[in-house]
Amino acid sequence: MSQRLIAAMIAAPLVLGLLVVAAFLPLDYVTYSPGYTVDVLAESDGAEIIQVDGHKTYRDDGELRMTTVLVSLPKDKGECAGGCKNLYELMATWAGSDDAVYPYDAVYSDDETPESNDREGAVSMVTSQDAAIAVALRELGIKTKPAVEVSFVEAGMPAEGKLLARDVLLKVNGVPLKDAQQLVDAVSGTPQGDDVTLSVRRGRTVSDVSVTPELVFDEETGENVQRIGITPGNGFLFPFDVRVNIDPNIGGPSAGLMFSLAIYDTLTPGSLTGGGVVAGTGEIAATGQVGPIGGIQQKIAGARDDGAKLFLVPPDNCGEALGADNGGMRLVKATTMHAALGAIQDWAADPGADLPSCEDAA
Repeated sequence: MSQRLIAAMIAAPLVLGLLVVAAFLPLDYVTYSPGYTVDVLAESDGAEIIQVDGHKTYRDDGELRMTTVLVSLPKDKGECAGGCKNLYELMATWAGSDDAVYPYDAVYSDDETPESNDREGAVSMVTSQDAAIAVALRELGIKTKPAVEVSFVEAGMPAEGKLLARDVLLKVNGVPLKDAQQLVDAVSGTPQGDDVTLSVRRGRTVSDVSVTPELVFDEETGENVQRIGITPGNGFLFPFDVRVNIDPNIGGPSAGLMFSLAIYDTLTPGSLTGGGVVAGTGEIAATGQVGPIGGIQQKIAGARDDGAKLFLVPPDNCGEALGADNGGMRLVKATTMHAALGAIQDWAADPGADLPSCEDAA
């Protein structure tokens, strides 16, 4: 028996073993795939997604589609939480024309977990909805006022069952609230066992809510502190009630631009899109500026498959967007909600109109 044959016989089981290990060994990469799109002018479970109380609404045709991306989950304390992929799965994703693979640390931080990711997404969604409402109302010349609101309620904490996300907090212990830090200081300074009384506006109703803080360990300070279990954020007082009835499992701020456009369309007569299908993405700031998001190529693919003819792209994502298979959709650079609104109106009047394009931005 030759040495070459002996070497091959020895190497074959080793190679086979490596292939088997590769089939099951999770690697530090994250996959992005096209998600579903949602027409935010439509209904969800029999109820309008854009809900308004106290102002006339107009329900016309056309579609404004928010877009999503499917991202593999972060690790849970260093362990895979169902989102880790092996070599073969990553290769299959990489080979897909609409999918993408990124290094884990380019997407998630070391201390991020599925729970913290969900919480951050929920907070971002609440913040983006309120910013979207404020921007849409300002576009209509309707004034709003800044306020402190509840962005998240933690399960098992004293505020659970008493406060809800998007409750506006007007006073703490009878003192008008100016910012979120004032609330944190009031709660932490409450004598143990005493209640904190909050004046809460929910919808168009104002009531007082008493909550008893409890001591929890703060990892940042290394001390026990008084908490009621909410994340306070910057919100607004609106002259009438506007809500976005969206699936709570959809988190993050990237639908802000589409929410703002849908609210504007709902509060104005006629179809903003002229009956056409428009999709897009972008985080909306209270100033109306449109900020960058992740997974732009996958979102374009999802919108393409759902029949959109125009796609709104944050300016910072334009370069990456041009690498997507857009299937003939026009990729419009949306710097602000006002600019995006004008682009849609021009396109509805003339689909061949000259619009701000990602090609020009690139």
